[in-house]
Amino acid sequence: MADSESKVSNFIRNIIEADLAAGKYASRTWSGRPGPAAQQKVGAGETAAIRTRFPPEPNGYLHFGHAKSICLNFGLAQDYGGACHLRFDDTNPEKEEQEYVDAIIDAVHWLGWAWGENQYFASDYFHWMYEFAEKLIEAGHAYVESQSVDEMRASRGTLTEAGKNSPYRDRTPAENLDLFRRMKAGEFPDGAHVLRAKIDMSSGNINLRDPTIYRIRHAEHHNTGNIWCIYPMYAYAHPIEDALENITHSLCTLEFADQRPLYDWLLDRLADLGCVNTPLPQQTEFARLNLTYVVLSKRKLVQLVDEKHVDGWDDPRLPTLSGARRRGFTPEGFRRFAEMIGVAKSDAWIDMSVLEGCMRDHLNETAPRRIAVLDPLKLIIDNYPAEQAEECFAPNHPQQPDLGKRPVPFSGELWIEREDFAETPPKGYFRLFPGNKVRLRYGFVIECTGCDKDADGKVVAVYCNYFADSKSGTPGADNYKVKGNIHWLSARHAYATEVRLYDRLFAVEAPGSGGGNFIADLNPNSKAVITAQLEPALKDAAAEERFQFERHGYFVADRVDSRPGAPVFNRAVTLKDSWSKGK
Repeated sequence: MADSESKVSNFIRNIIEADLAAGKYASRTWSGRPGPAAQQKVGAGETAAIRTRFPPEPNGYLHFGHAKSICLNFGLAQDYGGACHLRFDDTNPEKEEQEYVDAIIDAVHWLGWAWGENQYFASDYFHWMYEFAEKLIEAGHAYVESQSVDEMRASRGTLTEAGKNSPYRDRTPAENLDLFRRMKAGEFPDGAHVLRAKIDMSSGNINLRDPTIYRIRHAEHHNTGNIWCIYPMYAYAHPIEDALENITHSLCTLEFADQRPLYDWLLDRLADLGCVNTPLPQQTEFARLNLTYVVLSKRKLVQLVDEKHVDGWDDPRLPTLSGARRRGFTPEGFRRFAEMIGVAKSDAWIDMSVLEGCMRDHLNETAPRRIAVLDPLKLIIDNYPAEQAEECFAPNHPQQPDLGKRPVPFSGELWIEREDFAETPPKGYFRLFPGNKVRLRYGFVIECTGCDKDADGKVVAVYCNYFADSKSGTPGADNYKVKGNIHWLSARHAYATEVRLYDRLFAVEAPGSGGGNFIADLNPNSKAVITAQLEPALKDAAAEERFQFERHGYFVADRVDSRPGAPVFNRAVTLKDSWSKGK
């Protein structure tokens, strides 16, 4: 076992440790590849490690909720010396695409996890699923249903009223087998028949009222092409996939708790028929991620993309992992977040500030510091020689002095932030105004002498004098006591580039709550595109390189739009959480 003792305990870890201590899976047979053939038994005296799986359906891009599940499944396998499988539950050919498969692989790799040879598809097992369905039919555990969807729905019953048996429930195994084989052969149109498990139409759990396990779909599959025209339902396919892959702990979110009796019923029948190995996989449910200020429903994410409320699946405002990557969020931040929120048995809401705080903490540790002026205003130093330039030195990371300092060019014309000058300052304003002195961060002390305005009264330039003996780090610097400290860039050496200021996509904690339209809750200020002035050192930033822009937050060179020598920057998070103050 790895360093699981150093991890925060939770009920899933307790289950796993109890199973390992009891040797529950020590007699399990294992395969080099999944399936009932070519099995290799665990050696005498060996302890079978755990096997988990992350099973996304390739019908969309992964979102923040998936990050929690990924970190849980891969993290547990790593901590207990086991393996985690990446498996695509591709049982719905009408909604699944290779694009989504590729995006999922990319996202899980980006989060820092690897699965070696353990990448599988539900469609890898279609032939076994079909054979198992025939065995269930022959054993009297399944039948072909010929009622319409509406008739089946009407006879299903309610939470307080039992369902009614189908008039086709008592077909003989021979009749059912013949019809099922003809379904496979393509003799019938979509919806003509389905295959149902024969369980109990009076069960208190509606999922056990003869659920559909196969349906006809004349649709091309991204992985199997047109080989099949019948496809298994997820509730049938998923436990079979777990069993064929020798999964020990099948971890699902709470909405699958009502499906567990069906999961167990199916695997018990297939084990009795000699189709799957024992001991069987164990399904355990945990609370899904509920995060404020976002929507994690695939349907709603698709709507946001299709209606162009965002700029595609990797829009940095969208709570997809591809969007988070473009925004500048880090894999380490997500892993910190998953560890911090833990694993619970009941649902709870997590504030977005917790995730943003995890990103901020990691970026604070790792991001080099740079200077950017986002709202530039020209500052002219009248008594500085016009052609002169020199270097000031700024630390690359104030908490990591071993990273050294970098030169920042200084000249007689600078860019400063517009908010750092006020012609008529409010009370308590310590920055630049006529007659006031401030320090240019890492540089000289200056005194403001006036400003120029355009015809509309807007300030277009500020004038000042500098004190030559006041440069930071020189003996005379301490002779000037000032309260204000502002940052700057040499206008001659800085370069202009596009910077995108991203904020939360929604303006309210629970978009669409109370039955409203969640689109109406979009934040109109979630994206601002500006032209900023950046220090020369940033011009060579590589795509996905992250920095702290002093005073402004953490930024990343956009991985899509940046070019060599011309990076475009996205803001990941601000330096402090402003939303908790009632933004």
